[in-house]
Amino acid sequence: KLIIGWSVAWFVCFPWTRKLKGSDILQLRCIVFDAPQKGAVISTHSGVTTSEGTLSGRLEFLEAFALFLIHVYRYYFVLEEGRALAPFSITVTPCDVPIEWSILQKLHICFLLAGDHDTDDVSKAQKATSFVSTIFNYKGNSVETYMGMSSHSALYMLEFLSTERDTHITVYLTTDTTSGHLYPELPLDPRLDVIGIGHTTVTLAWKHSPSVLQHRENIQYCLLVNEKHNYKSLCAAETAIRSSGMKLPATLALSLSPYLLEPQQVMILSNSELSIINRVSSGEVRQICMGTKNTYTVPNLSPSTQYYFDVFVVNLLTNASAAYTGTFARTLEEPEPKVMELKDGKVIQVVLDGKKPKFHTLQYQARHKKVQFTFQLCRGQVRVHITKNGKTVASENILGLRYLSLKGKLLDTYLVQLRSTEESNSSVKVQVSSQFNKPLFPLLPESLKIKSFSKLRTCNSITIAWLGTQEQSKYCVYKKRIEEDQVWMELRSTDRCSGPESRHKSEKVLCKYFYDVNLQRAVTTETIKGLDAGTLYLFDVYLIGPSGIPVRYHSKVVKTRKKC
Repeated sequence: KLIIGWSVAWFVCFPWTRKLKGSDILQLRCIVFDAPQKGAVISTHSGVTTSEGTLSGRLEFLEAFALFLIHVYRYYFVLEEGRALAPFSITVTPCDVPIEWSILQKLHICFLLAGDHDTDDVSKAQKATSFVSTIFNYKGNSVETYMGMSSHSALYMLEFLSTERDTHITVYLTTDTTSGHLYPELPLDPRLDVIGIGHTTVTLAWKHSPSVLQHRENIQYCLLVNEKHNYKSLCAAETAIRSSGMKLPATLALSLSPYLLEPQQVMILSNSELSIINRVSSGEVRQICMGTKNTYTVPNLSPSTQYYFDVFVVNLLTNASAAYTGTFARTLEEPEPKVMELKDGKVIQVVLDGKKPKFHTLQYQARHKKVQFTFQLCRGQVRVHITKNGKTVASENILGLRYLSLKGKLLDTYLVQLRSTEESNSSVKVQVSSQFNKPLFPLLPESLKIKSFSKLRTCNSITIAWLGTQEQSKYCVYKKRIEEDQVWMELRSTDRCSGPESRHKSEKVLCKYFYDVNLQRAVTTETIKGLDAGTLYLFDVYLIGPSGIPVRYHSKVVKTRKKC
């Protein structure tokens, strides 16, 4: 039985009769007047009241408390058993900073004054003497358990103090010290072993918990990965993530129904594995639950980075957990990327994998003081970073066609680093040249947009226009019939570096030469006839200069009229 309270004002002793094991016994009991009434367990954190009658033969009390800086929190309880001595245990889990907590015992010896007294006068003739002693004290942030024997005449007091800042703790009090049903057991050797380290992976192994072997369906392992430090308890990790402003799932015992979790936090890796990633100010805290497997390879880590790993064995019925001894490991350094040599005047096309955020490196040694780099974006989004003798000279995103002219000295070494800035693959053409009088790409107009005229649009024809240049160049027009649900994919998958040779012959409309010395008049139009009514068409224009390398205008999608 348990009577628990916040504070004690004063005590008095009086006779109390209860029925135990079929016989009437007269007991003298000291009651805390400020404590709750007989038959109630009060949760000081959540305000939930639990009937004492539901404890049925043993006491079990688990609750979370909030501790505020410098305040001393005291909780009182009385243990009543049918025998003079009964075992009990108290487990306290600090969820953040170190705390100090103590167990004090106050014995109340009640006795009758000399003389003969009737039963009705017993309470008037009682006196009590009290003895207070500290039976346990602990300072730190580790999970600590006290086990002792209780006396029915003793009042116990728990004191908690946080000296650093406001924090949370959980307290578990029970008189059932043999079953160990709430907290899972740890093996005799609770250390984590690092059995493999890669550039982006770390493989861990640990010895099985005895609880997993006995209650496999209710127990599982959860792993926490972060770059800051190890956590001594699951609630310590939960508190750290909460303090960073992240919204947490209902519990970090992650194998509970995934429907309890935030949709944007959950990634199902397999039927038996659940992974949650919380991004916090101090980095990334990754939580993975893998059932009862006692080996795991952590994927998607960064090279040359130190990570801290903690494994917790979790009771799914109670959400209570026990922590293995955490470990740490540093992933291997990323191997030096292969460097490709750039040759003067030669064009290369580089394909970049968006799923691997690595730079593709090109190297060029200058043969002249002035060099010009040319970049043509073919697909996706690409960022370029150029250094000269180790110093950055250019860094930007490539849009369309880009020329970068740089000055230096003979034999200067240029490194060009390219990477995709989106998850899908990207590609780009690159050329470096010291011969400015022989441009690789044709002279470009002010805009590469294709314009269509709504008033000139009919049921079977579309009129488009585009800008030209002062240089005689060849322009080829192509058309393609598409469906409405194909528009986004067609525009997205377009290879802007491909030329007319990639198109089907049936898509060709015409090719013509055009230029104008006056840029204001360097505009040409074309009416494409023989189209179907109410149909979408994709139009492309290719500009082909003296070198034969094409430049593709931005595709234009136009729909013919339904009725004319």
